[in-house]
Amino acid sequence: MNELKQMELKYLKSLANQYPNIAAASTEIINLQAILNLPKGTEHFMTDIHGECEQFNHVLKNGSGAVRRQIDEEFGNTLSSRDKKSLATLIYYPQEKLDIVAMEEDNIEDWYKITLHRLVQITKRVASKYTRSKVRKALPKDFSYIIEELITEKFDISDKEGYYNEIIHTIIRIGRAPDFIVALSNLIQRLVIDHLHIVGDIYDRGPGPHVIMDTLMNYHSVDIQWGNHDIVWMGAACGHLACIATVIRIAARYGSLDTIEDGYGINLIPLATFALDVYKDVNCDAFAIKYNTDYNTKDLSMDMKIHKAIAIMQLKLEGQAIKRHSEFEMDDRLLLDKIDFEKKTVTVCGKEYSMKDMDLPTIDPADPYSLTADEEQVMERLRQAFLKCEKLQKHVRFLFSNGGLYKIHNSNLLYHGCMPLDEEGNFKSVEVDGRRYSGKELYDVLDNLARKGYYAKNEPAEMRKAQDYIWYIWAGPNSPVFGKDKMSTFERYFVEDKKTHKETKNIYYSLLDNEEILNRILREFGLDTKKSHIINGHVPVELKKGETPVKCDGKLLIIDGGFSKAYQNKTGIAGYTLVANSHGMRLVAHEPFESTEAAILRESDIFSDSTVVETAPVRIRVADTDAGAELRETIKQLEHLLQAYRDGIIIEK
Repeated sequence: MNELKQMELKYLKSLANQYPNIAAASTEIINLQAILNLPKGTEHFMTDIHGECEQFNHVLKNGSGAVRRQIDEEFGNTLSSRDKKSLATLIYYPQEKLDIVAMEEDNIEDWYKITLHRLVQITKRVASKYTRSKVRKALPKDFSYIIEELITEKFDISDKEGYYNEIIHTIIRIGRAPDFIVALSNLIQRLVIDHLHIVGDIYDRGPGPHVIMDTLMNYHSVDIQWGNHDIVWMGAACGHLACIATVIRIAARYGSLDTIEDGYGINLIPLATFALDVYKDVNCDAFAIKYNTDYNTKDLSMDMKIHKAIAIMQLKLEGQAIKRHSEFEMDDRLLLDKIDFEKKTVTVCGKEYSMKDMDLPTIDPADPYSLTADEEQVMERLRQAFLKCEKLQKHVRFLFSNGGLYKIHNSNLLYHGCMPLDEEGNFKSVEVDGRRYSGKELYDVLDNLARKGYYAKNEPAEMRKAQDYIWYIWAGPNSPVFGKDKMSTFERYFVEDKKTHKETKNIYYSLLDNEEILNRILREFGLDTKKSHIINGHVPVELKKGETPVKCDGKLLIIDGGFSKAYQNKTGIAGYTLVANSHGMRLVAHEPFESTEAAILRESDIFSDSTVVETAPVRIRVADTDAGAELRETIKQLEHLLQAYRDGIIIEK
């Protein structure tokens, strides 16, 4: 017997431990073959959440309108619009809604009875396309038997009608109705979406990225394609000083330092003390805070000083990283040494501009990129705080284990930013760690370096170098997740002329309707150009200017979430999500979300406008998915095992 046959036999013997006889193997083959013919589960795509946890949670709870569609389809005209709305709100926020109902309803038992029957109907509907086994695994432990009984049998069977009515009556009588309603509502949310894709940028200016990460870590099935804002937080968690300074600066700029202090418990007092001391009498007008209504303005003066202090440190630390890596080709970002302190000007791209702020007490004109002794001390204390923050480390480990720079799933290519292209539209050749890469190889090498920057603790020199590359992925001109020629942080703070603020997008963004380019990208990742799509985050779609998220007849879809309120005046909407189910793909445009409170008290759901992107000519089955391919391989191996039993090669137990 050759080596390959021996390996096959070894695998079959291992498989025989799980399926010890012909009966067990046969049963599993029948089961898996049946699963292949079920409708595929619903995939939900979200991106560019930017820390807006309330809107994110609501869209997740309503499945981009999927819950309300199930209610409409189940009850049709038998329920009023008001009752449908109330039922939807209950499913989204069961505990909060129950508290209100308990105070308002005169006949609470009657309400429980009606509501439980309706929830059971919806649960049966959303569970219908899954196997009993899969539904069983999703059931809450406390009520698993009861729910299974209620949703797997038909109520209209006269012999059992009294049985089911008595179950519901008893649930109410013994005081378990509220808990049962919560359990059913959560189960409906769980079953409406089979798998969640987050196509980048969980982090940024919003108040609750840590809340979003907690939600994702408890979600039943999720993958993440890293966005540029995720990457910089990952770099900060590695202890990279430029990344740490960046995340603090952005938080300071948008009045969301609470995310760092309260959300992650990271002590910013050393930074605040330094800023209040060194920048006590310093002009900080250029470092105004872009705050929202819940910002405490009594902190304004202090936050502006913190903002300026950390911004200067960021520019210094970025300069140090650029100087360490000539291959970054970012010398145009070295601007601190281009300041003429006598003339009060700075030279940007060969042209001299007036500086609007020359109050820079920590910059030494002779050595502008060196931190002062006090700055070094502050940054080291911040580094230790980020490294020792267990909550942040837990979140970042989750990003690494469940994420990457791209993902191929069910014939779709998912990534956050862009495929870097040169002016001719070819894959751009980029030097990384002494070699040149382009296309898929560029994604793969940068993905590998990001992981090395976090995990290569036994190789400190390699780890430090890899961490510099994490920063490059955040802001580098040829980074797939950034997609611009520069990040004009310095110019926006210090130069009045807005021409210097311009960040030119990679040519990729002007070629999104070019089928030849998109096909080339799909082929690069081994995908079929006739049936595959590119799902792209990162770029806000300016609907009010006539832009559309559907490019090249649906071959590429831009689904920037637009959750960040800062973008909504520009885009005209609160962004898009994408739903892909057994019937095809549907793009959902969302109106801005008011608040969780309004959603509960006034039952104000997000108004969403749904557009069908693609309708499947035949309903898509599990057999047509990546999971189906894995199941077919398992069936093949089980059939080999079956034959081995019949041939006597392996003995049944």
